[in-house]
Amino acid sequence: MSVILGIDIGGSGIKGAPVDTLSGKLLTERHRIPTPEGARPDGVKDVVAELVRHFGHQGPVGVTFPGIVQHGRTLSAANVDKGWIGLDADALFTEATGRDVTLINDADAAGLAEARFGAGAGVSGVVMVLTFGTGIGSALIHDGVLVPNTELGHLWLKGDKHAETWASDRARERDDLNWKAWAKRASTYLQHLELLFSPDLFIIGGGISKKADKWREHIHLTRSEFVPAALQNEAGIVGAAMVAEQRAGGRRAEEAPSPVEGGAA
Repeated sequence: MSVILGIDIGGSGIKGAPVDTLSGKLLTERHRIPTPEGARPDGVKDVVAELVRHFGHQGPVGVTFPGIVQHGRTLSAANVDKGWIGLDADALFTEATGRDVTLINDADAAGLAEARFGAGAGVSGVVMVLTFGTGIGSALIHDGVLVPNTELGHLWLKGDKHAETWASDRARERDDLNWKAWAKRASTYLQHLELLFSPDLFIIGGGISKKADKWREHIHLTRSEFVPAALQNEAGIVGAAMVAEQRAGGRRAEEAPSPVEGGAA
C-alpha cells in the first residue's frame, strides 16, 4: 500500500485525506477547512500546511488548484485571487509544508481518479470529465492518458453565453433554476462539447453528482453516453494523491544507482 496525502482546494472549502493509491480509497474521513476569504495565496498555503499537520503526514502531498497549472505554476485565477497568476505554487506549498508538493488542476485530478478508479475505469477511447460547481472544470482523457488544462468551462455558447457563468451549479442557484431547467442549459453545453470532441463517455462530477436522480433523466445528448461521477467529491483528493505518487516514483527512479554504480554485473 502506498499512502499519499491528497488535498483539494475549492471555492468554499479546502479538504484532504490520506489515500491508498493502489485502491483509490480514502484511509480516513476527509478533513475540511473553509477556504479563507478571497482565496489569496498566503491564506490558502496556511490552510494546506494545517491539513498536513492535522494528518501528521510525512511523505509527498498532492494538491489541486481551480485553474491552469503548468510545471507547478498557476497561470489563471477565474474564481480565486489574481495573485495566483504566474505564481510558483509548487514552491509555495513545498516551503509552507516542508513536504514535496505536486500541484494539478482540480478537474484534471478528478478526471484521473475517475478514469482509473471510478466511472471511467476500463473505458477506452475519449472520456470527458466535467465538474459542475462554482464554475465548470474539465478533464479530457484518451485511453487513460490525460490532456491537461483543457479549461472547457470557458467556452462561449451561441455567441453570448459563457459556459460556466451560464450552466454551472452556481448559476443554477443564482438564477433559482429547478433541476429540469438547469439540465436544459447543461444539455446545450454538453451537446456543444459532443460536436467538438465526440467523446465516448461524459462523466458528470462536482457537487451535483450526489444528486444525479434529480437531473439525470433531463440530460439529452445526440450520441455520447453520460454517467454521474462515481467518486463524487472524493475524486480531486484521490487524483491529487495519484500525481504526487507518480512524481515521487519518477524521482526515486532518477535517484536509483545504475547497475555499475550499485556493483551489479
